[in-house]
Amino acid sequence: MSSFQDKIILITGGASGIGKLMGKAAIQKGIKHLIIWDINKKMLDETVAEFSTIFPNVHGYLVDVSEREQIQTAAQRVKNDVGKIDILINNAGIVIGKYFHEHTHADIDRTMSINTDALMHITLEFLPDMIQRNSGHIVNIASAAGMVGNPKMSVYAASKWAVIGWTDSIRLEMEILGKDVKVTCITPYYISTGMFDGVKTSLFVPINKPEATVRKIIRGIEKNKLHVRMPLIVYTLQLFKGILPTRMFDLIVGRWLKIYKTMDEFTGRK
Repeated sequence: MSSFQDKIILITGGASGIGKLMGKAAIQKGIKHLIIWDINKKMLDETVAEFSTIFPNVHGYLVDVSEREQIQTAAQRVKNDVGKIDILINNAGIVIGKYFHEHTHADIDRTMSINTDALMHITLEFLPDMIQRNSGHIVNIASAAGMVGNPKMSVYAASKWAVIGWTDSIRLEMEILGKDVKVTCITPYYISTGMFDGVKTSLFVPINKPEATVRKIIRGIEKNKLHVRMPLIVYTLQLFKGILPTRMFDLIVGRWLKIYKTMDEFTGRK
């Protein structure tokens, strides 16, 4: 079991959505310092001000995680201002929500840089200290979209597939090296935070509620789970995709469960 008690935690994209909710939950767990990285200054300032009324050690940093230089600069500031990170939650992410041919090259680059590259660059800034101390926890927010393709999510799905493969790889590396650095991969279905406004789904695969999602994530971190997936049906995706012919899988997931139609009316966060 891992504990949040007296830990220094950093959450990217921590000024809104589940990032903000995870920060609040971590405070309630007795952390020592909460560090929030976000690109939205207004929301960052508001969140820091809100949390500061209940917790004295909240630190906000304005960071565009698509820019490697900003990541490196902010990471060094965190180490100088607060100290070495105990728990890193790579949460920041974006979705475009268009057919692949409708994307621009800039859309592709920005999605991959925020959803995939940033996680690697950020982790590279803090993982060596964890290895040296033989203690720490890396938590990567991926997606069920990283386990199955979906129309109008091609680049997003690609970015999350990469996160899942990379997360599993560094977990195995820590085990091979005998280091007590935990690695957890979070793969939720849609979460009703605004990021996926307009998404429609079936009764068989419900959209996750933010508060319940955060409770499961926090519990998964505490229990050192390798994977946290939600809802329960997400745990079956790899099994059925592995044993079913592709057309049969498409029939079940696409036509019966209507997953392939979920993005038809997508609008996203305004």
